[in-house]
Amino acid sequence: MGTTTRYRFREYNVTTDPDPLALPIFEAVCITGEEQDCGAASGELHTPEELTRWIAGHCAQTGHQSYEQTTRTVVRAEPGAWQ
Repeated sequence: MGTTTRYRFREYNVTTDPDPLALPIFEAVCITGEEQDCGAASGELHTPEELTRWIAGHCAQTGHQSYEQTTRTVVRAEPGAWQ
C-alpha cells in the first residue's frame, strides 16, 4: 500500500504595483491566414499608440485583420503577512 501525503497551504498576502522605472512592453503578431498564420511581428514597442500604428500599417499593406496582442509590465511585489 502507498502512503498518503497531505500538504497544507497558508494564504500569503501580496500586493503588486507596476514598477515606475520600467517601461511596459506591447507586442502583436499577425495571425491572419487559412492554412498558416502570417506570423509578422511588431517586436517590442513601448506605447499602445506605437502598436496601433504597426497594426494599421501591416493591415494597410496586407489586408490582414487578425492579431494576437500581448502587454507585459514589470511589477514589484510587496509581501504581506502569512494568514
